[in-house]
Amino acid sequence: MKLTDNVLRSFRVAKVFRENSDKINCFDFSPNGETVISSSDDDSIVLYDCQEGKPKRTLYSKKYGVDLIRYTHAANTVVYSSNKIDDTIRYLSLHDNKYIRYFPGHNKRVVALSMSPVDDTFISGSLDKTIRLWDLRSPNCQGLMHPQGKPVCSFDPEGLIFAAGVNSEMVKLYDLRSFDKGPFATFKMQYDRTCEWTGLKFSNDGKLVLISTNGGFIRLIDAFKGAVLHTFTGYNNSKAVTLEASFTPDSQFIMIGSEDGKIHVWNGETGMKVAVLDGKHTGPITCLQFNPKFMTFGSACSNMAFWLPTIDD
Repeated sequence: MKLTDNVLRSFRVAKVFRENSDKINCFDFSPNGETVISSSDDDSIVLYDCQEGKPKRTLYSKKYGVDLIRYTHAANTVVYSSNKIDDTIRYLSLHDNKYIRYFPGHNKRVVALSMSPVDDTFISGSLDKTIRLWDLRSPNCQGLMHPQGKPVCSFDPEGLIFAAGVNSEMVKLYDLRSFDKGPFATFKMQYDRTCEWTGLKFSNDGKLVLISTNGGFIRLIDAFKGAVLHTFTGYNNSKAVTLEASFTPDSQFIMIGSEDGKIHVWNGETGMKVAVLDGKHTGPITCLQFNPKFMTFGSACSNMAFWLPTIDD
């Protein structure tokens, strides 16, 4: 089944789960699309089965808190940042609920965490104004960048380069093999003092970069030239909430939640809005991602909703 405007418009909430007592700050689909792992401000980690559409188990990280949870390539393991005590990144085995390794280094809150799509490398960005490069097999930082500002960062789909959004006004591209030489490209954007950049994502075809903000707009830029292709607006975000924006897996559509529980979807090529879907969320939709393998997506406030299309195109 191919994603079209009509199929997107037909999506409805199929299931809602109320496993959390506070907002879900992050979730991540496993690479095979079969499970979802979520982290919440209530210090819990909830694992969902996408095929059966139900929660499988709940783990807790009471001492450190849990944020920015990401699957690694090894089955049943995740990395996540802390939102209490310290700013160490933790590598957890879900299988026996034990830490495999710690990654100390940042001394302020980690605001970005991105796993390489191809190997055991990952990058983290922090309010300490550094980006660190890590390998799951070693507790020692493999590389350190000082991008001169608050960074958000992400790998490209081939794991060869990574992008850093710095000070909410520049996108810098680094080659993983020679990042110590500095960025090989820098794109300067128009600075908007009304909001900050909160995330950066590549499309699966590697041609586009999506910049999310805590304001009322998100930007789509050309990953090679840095030109702004579209600025998407018209969704509610008056309280400067960090709302996750996402591409669909075919790189064709961009979606974001809003503070009023609605999801807005645009066509990336034309820039036209194709759908507004009502998730009936009780709070702002802080997390939103499309399943990498199946025709479903998830959205979360303190509740987790799974969506399915209601037409067969």
